[in-house]
Amino acid sequence: RHRWVAAVAASLAVAALIALGEAGQSAASGDRDCSDFSTQAQAQDFFISQGGPGSDPHRLDGDGDGRACESLPCPCRASGGGGGGGAGGGNSEPARNQVLRLRGRVSDVVDGDTLAVRLKGGRRERVRLIGIDTPEVYGGAECGGRQASAEMKRLAEGRRVRLRTDLTQDRRDRYGRLLAYARRAGGLWLQLAILRAGWARVYVYDNDPFRRVKSFRRAEARARAAGRGAWSLCGGGPS
Repeated sequence: RHRWVAAVAASLAVAALIALGEAGQSAASGDRDCSDFSTQAQAQDFFISQGGPGSDPHRLDGDGDGRACESLPCPCRASGGGGGGGAGGGNSEPARNQVLRLRGRVSDVVDGDTLAVRLKGGRRERVRLIGIDTPEVYGGAECGGRQASAEMKRLAEGRRVRLRTDLTQDRRDRYGRLLAYARRAGGLWLQLAILRAGWARVYVYDNDPFRRVKSFRRAEARARAAGRGAWSLCGGGPS
């Protein structure tokens, strides 16, 4: 009887040790969230290592665009998780060494100066249009914001576009968005179109003029002189 009791006790001890080991492993590889990472690039690398974007067991990609924890600061990486050919951001994607040219279709207009574009091959990019600023529609609506968004929807939503970066500017902003010019099939530049309509003003970041700044300023000046869009609706023009 004593041998049987000892054997049962030994078996229970082994089972307890195994359970503790599995619990430790589970805790070590437990659920992660964006607060576990200091940059978006770190979160993206982990996301890819866990099977993303096809699988997202830790729910790091809230909007399903293939990019994890977009609220985190850069360095940033795009949905491909890697470097060459403009797939990534931050340290893996040099900002000024070559012009990046991409083709895709506008899947959504976020607001008057920001687009969501599905590129050839399926990757999605959030694109901040270089050289313009339109009135806000989120976090405190500004005069002309709703109209600027509606105008960009009319110009761009569902359209095929060609994107082009500018060697004088960073390739991505601090939110990881691609900074680019956007030209519609047929040759219409979206930035110039919304400037001419009067729903945007020229925006030069950090006193570092972009290549097309002169033509953009001419388009803005003509819209202002003609009182188009926000130049008449909002008095001082687009906020």
